[in-house]
Amino acid sequence: MVFAAGLGTRLKPLTDQMPKALVPVAGRPLLQILLEKLHSAGFHDVVINVHHFASMIEEFVSTLHLDGMLVRFSDERDELLETGGGIKHAVSLLQGVDRFLIHNVDILSNVDLNAFFLRGEGTQATLLVSPRETQRYLLFDDEMRLVGWTNVKTGQVKSPYPNLDPMRFHKYAFAGIHQMSTDLFHYFNEWPQKFSIVDFYLSICHLEPIYGYLKPDLRLMDVGKLDTLHQAEFFLDSISSHP
Repeated sequence: MVFAAGLGTRLKPLTDQMPKALVPVAGRPLLQILLEKLHSAGFHDVVINVHHFASMIEEFVSTLHLDGMLVRFSDERDELLETGGGIKHAVSLLQGVDRFLIHNVDILSNVDLNAFFLRGEGTQATLLVSPRETQRYLLFDDEMRLVGWTNVKTGQVKSPYPNLDPMRFHKYAFAGIHQMSTDLFHYFNEWPQKFSIVDFYLSICHLEPIYGYLKPDLRLMDVGKLDTLHQAEFFLDSISSHP
């Protein structure tokens, strides 16, 4: 599943005229870069959620020629449903498989998506994480099992484990690429239409095996701001030349 429904407010004024998914990097829209990467990795059944300039995304995808790739759309035109709500809304399109990959459209990386997907066997969810500096971190035990979340600036902690001490755990930033078992869908019944997938994972991590994966040589870029677009061209060239 590709998350492509966001408003892309940090990329204004470009996103006043187009969706974030169609913002070009080195001559190719972000969505095309990701779909081609997914196709090369062997993912041939893709669901894309759409909201902002949804018709432009649908029309653009119809012009792509990726042999054997079936692309379907999860329509969020009426309301943007956030990451968890977006998956819940797309459940009918995601049935029929044991696990599925989830990828933000504005993430560029050197991650081998097929290898990452294979790492998730035996877990209910696996989240790609990074050691980058931020204010908000996921917390993991020594086996890289998710136990909570913290904001190091405010001291806020979220965890199903009472009185969790963040200092006792490993802190990593979520990297916008993860995979989920469809076995988790039954938990969605308890959630509203609109919610965060990170909050969802945090609510069940004491019940289900949810893990983080720290890729040793991870190179990743969030193309979320105007000043990153020029950098993104060089970044994309560098990971293409040296995956």
